[in-house]
Amino acid sequence: MFRLDDDLKVYLHRAPVDFRLSINGLAALVQQALGMDPFAACVYVFSNRRRNRVKVLGWDRNGFWLLLKRLEEDRFIWPHPDDVPTLTVEQLHWLLEGIDIGVVQRHPQRVYERVG
Repeated sequence: MFRLDDDLKVYLHRAPVDFRLSINGLAALVQQALGMDPFAACVYVFSNRRRNRVKVLGWDRNGFWLLLKRLEEDRFIWPHPDDVPTLTVEQLHWLLEGIDIGVVQRHPQRVYERVG
């Protein structure tokens, strides 16, 4: 089973896609539109025009898997087009939960040499 490990790379396709596309069509889109390898150890995230559906495409050792989430009344908050099209796994979970990842900011990680 494919796991969404913390170090998994997540690539976001910014423009809406035709949701009639399935695995083969989305894999071709990854290769042609994003210029990336659909067989890489990462996931690719797509949305429809209404932003009420998200598809996540991934390759797992010997085959593709495709996840679909459909919202009945709400919309996904898609990142601003100027934002970098890569997400962390945590940001992907936030996106799927309906959190606007464009406004969420963490405190920076601090590394200190000494105490006091």
